[in-house]
Amino acid sequence: MDLPTKLAILADAAKYDASCASSGGTRRDSSQGRGLGSNEGMGICHSFAPDGRCISLLKILLTNFCLYDCAYCINRRGSDVPRARFTVEEVVALTLDFYRRNCIEGLFLSSGVIRDPDYTMEQLVRVARTLREVHDFRGYIHLKTIPDAAPELLAQAGRWADRLSVNIELPTQQGLDRLAPEKSSTSIRRSMARLTLAIEDAQAERRAVRAQPVRLLPGAGRRKAAPPAFAAAGQSTQMIVGADGASDATILATSAQLYGAYRLRRVYYSAFSPIPHAAAALPAQAPPLLREHRLYQADWLMRFYGFGADEITPSGQTGMLALDVDPKLAWALAHPERFPVDLNTAPRALLLRVPGLGVRSVDKLLLARRARRLRAADLRALRVSPAKVLPFVVLADHRPRAGGVERSALAEPRSLASPAAPVHPSSLQAALF
Repeated sequence: MDLPTKLAILADAAKYDASCASSGGTRRDSSQGRGLGSNEGMGICHSFAPDGRCISLLKILLTNFCLYDCAYCINRRGSDVPRARFTVEEVVALTLDFYRRNCIEGLFLSSGVIRDPDYTMEQLVRVARTLREVHDFRGYIHLKTIPDAAPELLAQAGRWADRLSVNIELPTQQGLDRLAPEKSSTSIRRSMARLTLAIEDAQAERRAVRAQPVRLLPGAGRRKAAPPAFAAAGQSTQMIVGADGASDATILATSAQLYGAYRLRRVYYSAFSPIPHAAAALPAQAPPLLREHRLYQADWLMRFYGFGADEITPSGQTGMLALDVDPKLAWALAHPERFPVDLNTAPRALLLRVPGLGVRSVDKLLLARRARRLRAADLRALRVSPAKVLPFVVLADHRPRAGGVERSALAEPRSLASPAAPVHPSSLQAALF
């Protein structure tokens, strides 16, 4: 099989993996005349996630063959898709070639499991090590780690990659038992824990070196060199939404636990896409893409706005997020006793719960009210939407009308929010040629 055919198969096979953002990491570039590439700045993006997000990484699988037979995976052992496999040298050559042509910013590399987890992980590590040591590549590298791989291989992966990730796949062990019985959430979390400890140890060593005093006296010993970074951009994971029937409340509770226990940078949510010859246990249709969007909004509320997972999902039996309004607005409508909020006196934690106010907007409001009392006109000056904010706040010249806020007046258009009109992502990635 020639290289372009391999690339067509293995780039298409990687499109279902959404956890490839390149934020964070150690800054590197070749501005001093050494090395090749940079892990900052913008490149020409030729790869797109299924929901249309532009990704400037060469996103491929080492191989789409896999020993596992997960029911939800197009590359499962029993699937009849065309198979292909790159060599380590081919992945290195492709990465360098596309980078020199300004097509990509870095590499996102995952793989099906071949032979055993250790062999697969060793191949992934060889790619990253060759790029760094042989070619002095300074762009971004994200490696998908294989659960149950040896700890020493995970340690090597963190040495050469900017970010590592282990996909938890489904939010519960019951879901894995039904759809991926060969996988265990225990082994996945064990790998996450090892990465967390290694990342924290590396960070502690670097802080200790920076804390050393600089000695300028004659004969004083040199300052100890900083140890190499270990996965400086942290680790992430991904959950499939809509394959196992788990509610949004269950998904968000699992995400909150992962953030707290393993200090993940991101949890990515991927709406299940029906696959050919799917098992009877899988749903026949994909969930509305808007559900994935609402989960990302709820995830943002947990990470930056001080919401707990149990606050975001409704207390009813379904445990599902509303699709007609965003989670923050839904919470505000469900708690009218907390509103209206006085923008001139309320603390930051309460301002963050006002619909229409973001983190930056709240910080600007706190600065502005030091000078004078805020008025309705100030919202436009701060680029805040008055239509979203005014029903929930009190200002020097504004008080919302009595009787509360009607949900229908703030809901999104039905064409965007209705579960009966789901948004289906394109099944193709953009070509790299």
